[in-house]
Amino acid sequence: MYLFSKLRISKTNYFNLLIFLFPLSFIAGNMIININILLVILSSLLLFGKDIFKVKFYVLDKLIFTYFFFILFTGIVNDIQFFLEGLAWEQYFPTIVKSLYFFKYLLLYIVLRYLVEKNFFQIKFFFLSCTLGAVFVSLDIFFQFFNGKDIFGFASSKNHLSGPFGDELIAGGYIQRFSIFSFFLIPFFYSKNLTKYLKYIIPILFIIFFTAIILSGNRMPLLLFLFSTFLIIVFQKETRKFFLPAIIASTIIFYIFINFNLKTKEIFFAFYNQISQMTVIVIKKDFENPKIPPYLREFSSFYETWLLNKYIGGGIKNFRYYCHHRNNIDRSSDFICNMHPHNYYLEILTETGIIGFSIVIVIFSLIIYLTLIKKYFFRSILNQNKLIIPFIFLFFVEIFPIKSTGSFFTTGNSTYLFILIGILIGLIRKDYSIENKS
Repeated sequence: MYLFSKLRISKTNYFNLLIFLFPLSFIAGNMIININILLVILSSLLLFGKDIFKVKFYVLDKLIFTYFFFILFTGIVNDIQFFLEGLAWEQYFPTIVKSLYFFKYLLLYIVLRYLVEKNFFQIKFFFLSCTLGAVFVSLDIFFQFFNGKDIFGFASSKNHLSGPFGDELIAGGYIQRFSIFSFFLIPFFYSKNLTKYLKYIIPILFIIFFTAIILSGNRMPLLLFLFSTFLIIVFQKETRKFFLPAIIASTIIFYIFINFNLKTKEIFFAFYNQISQMTVIVIKKDFENPKIPPYLREFSSFYETWLLNKYIGGGIKNFRYYCHHRNNIDRSSDFICNMHPHNYYLEILTETGIIGFSIVIVIFSLIIYLTLIKKYFFRSILNQNKLIIPFIFLFFVEIFPIKSTGSFFTTGNSTYLFILIGILIGLIRKDYSIENKS
């Protein structure tokens, strides 16, 4: 407190800075993300102390708490089993350690909810940071496309452009996750001066992001980006007119890339063939087909793995262990189990069982009800809340069940999801607290 007054820094400005850095820290990597999380949590605890935990917790909050403690419980049970069987896998009690480490996301959720609800940071700066990050990554991809290297010297791979992410081919995913905020930045915060330019700015931004995702070679983020746009067009009438010219221009751009850029053509035609192949195999239930692609084996391997710990799961990040101990594994096959089954729901089911999976489904359903449904299908205080709009759509896209994903329990995915949930629920509770006082 003394340092803050000495430097004439307000708590609001301090937390504005920390949360402004979140979208940018995703570019810098997991270590910077974790440092940012630690700073936000420790600073909040030091400055606000017990007040953070004195806010009113509702059913949704208690369910989130329950899930985290259930993760710890299932970690304890699995590690005791490892110990009794004499399996010193990596180290003794590794699942308990990972489960306790995962609790940082619970603290992040509580802190963000508190900061939003008590007006200790202005959400405008988060929108601005997301926009700057998405534009920067997109322009870096363009630079890499024309020069063979990005501005940091990272060379392009055979079929993908990673921009500032180097060997990690996640540039398209980053743009998909953070670019949507740019479509609302000006209408929400700078409408007085720039409204007349929206018909140019939004289509230009859309084309930039759309083209950059195509060049990144990340197919699923492109579909999710278009899905997010579809949700905006369906639910936000006032923005539809800005997206029509952008969609027409983007369709032309995609057609040009598909027909005149060999790498892009190979990537997206291969994606189309993979989806077609997967559809046929799933319909015919032909999982014994020797030609079954590896990514489908990853999906199918989850079932036998889940059967080993149906009710409470095998503990977080233990899929990689139990997958190799399932009953029907073909030891003569070249297929090696992956780190996770590449779908949030399958991973949650295998690692926290039916009980954990059920808790998560209830949590996600409650969030959808409290946000999307209450805002767009019922008369409520949320009808007037504009700030929650991009968070609603991005949360819905993030938890959409029919898609391939990274691991639910990794730093990037967990941080992103709990930032969305923390800010979203904080905005909702802030609205309802105002409503109750009036």
